[in-house]
Amino acid sequence: MSDPTAYNDILLLKMKEGDREAFDTLFRRYYPVLCTYARQYVDKMESENIVQDIMLYLWENRQTLQIININTYLFTATKNHCLTLISRGQIKQKVISTIQKNLSEQMSIPDIYVVEEITKHLQEALASLPATYREAFQMHRFKNKSYKEIATHLNISPKTVDYRIQQAVKRLRIILKDYLPLLIGII
Repeated sequence: MSDPTAYNDILLLKMKEGDREAFDTLFRRYYPVLCTYARQYVDKMESENIVQDIMLYLWENRQTLQIININTYLFTATKNHCLTLISRGQIKQKVISTIQKNLSEQMSIPDIYVVEEITKHLQEALASLPATYREAFQMHRFKNKSYKEIATHLNISPKTVDYRIQQAVKRLRIILKDYLPLLIGII
């Protein structure tokens, strides 16, 4: 078939119907190029893991996914997964920096186990928030976005952004009450 888009559409349709061979063809066609694309953002091993996860998700959710263009879907998903991985690393680094700063007054060398424990609890607490609250909170606290920038990005009003961040802070303070002195500046 001379038109690669039409061929991809046929493969996508067959894959949605459960044709494993069509999926394998899509996998072989996209895996190397997606890994190369992901390497712009993350290292080789992470890029391979991300692409494998996306392809597995594609297969497991083939009947419910609403994909118009497989090429656009796969590249967008790869980029978004890479950016999420980077963001998680930045969150962890910000937590570690804040904890080190707060603990430096109490001890000269921070206990790495305490840092890891607090990081774990913060990530779990963030994960427990509703997605809308978490997204607004992370954009404000970890990406230093203004309420106006967040509102524009999420297509909501600045008042809604303010409400979501306030709700996130309330919930995080309850969940992380035992760690509040160490998390000053984050929540």
